[in-house]
Amino acid sequence: MTATTAAAPRAALRPPLAVAWLHARYQFVETLRVPIAVLGNMLFPGLALLFFVIPQRAVADDPVAATAAVGQLAVFAVLSACLFTHGAGVAEDRALPFDGYLRTLPARPGPRLAGRVLNGLAWAYLSLIPLALIGWLLTAATLTWAQALGAVAMVVAVAVPFTLLGLAIGYSMTTKAALAVTQVTVFPLGFAGGLFLPPQMFPGWLDAISRLLPSRAARDLVVQVTTGAEAPALAVPVLLAWTVAFGALAVWAVRRDEGRRFH
Repeated sequence: MTATTAAAPRAALRPPLAVAWLHARYQFVETLRVPIAVLGNMLFPGLALLFFVIPQRAVADDPVAATAAVGQLAVFAVLSACLFTHGAGVAEDRALPFDGYLRTLPARPGPRLAGRVLNGLAWAYLSLIPLALIGWLLTAATLTWAQALGAVAMVVAVAVPFTLLGLAIGYSMTTKAALAVTQVTVFPLGFAGGLFLPPQMFPGWLDAISRLLPSRAARDLVVQVTTGAEAPALAVPVLLAWTVAFGALAVWAVRRDEGRRFH
């Protein structure tokens, strides 16, 4: 009796970071158990580079154009990983009895959400590996060490708003609805944000709309970091504004879900 009673406080005092890391490991392993999800997340951006950029030798053989093309698709890889991991993934977890059990535990929701974010970041970085290898081997894309470090840091900056959007979708919708909304969101943001075609090819009206999208702002900032091309002045304010908006939406969705399911 004494040993059991003494063990409880020690478990309760486990550091939040350790709990977050435990959740991240669990969710990472859960994702690994669905190989098609892993392959789709990691291969699609690389395949897009292979089929749409590599054949255009005028782009692939130009260091600046090739680096910009790889950067654009890298933004799409991060966008896609974050939205599918946190949008469809969270909604799927909410439908499982185990999620309800987790919410009855004494741990606060912060470490669990932090674990989700860490898991999403891990898959965002992993999704860039095939893309970087193809770009390095088959194009003239090149980065200095400073640019490479900047690109690694930009992954986090790009992931934050799309992680918040994914959480908002996942916590406010059923599994089927979240999957459909995620798919409908990812590709329009990709196309209109200049992640598949350079914005220089857009008509004027589409370019004006594109500059107000978070995907375009992320694309412009990544291209600036990796090539030195100056990003539009609106890029940082637009990305920050969408981050705040998605953050408010995510908080609302989480609190709404808590109120409806655990009141």
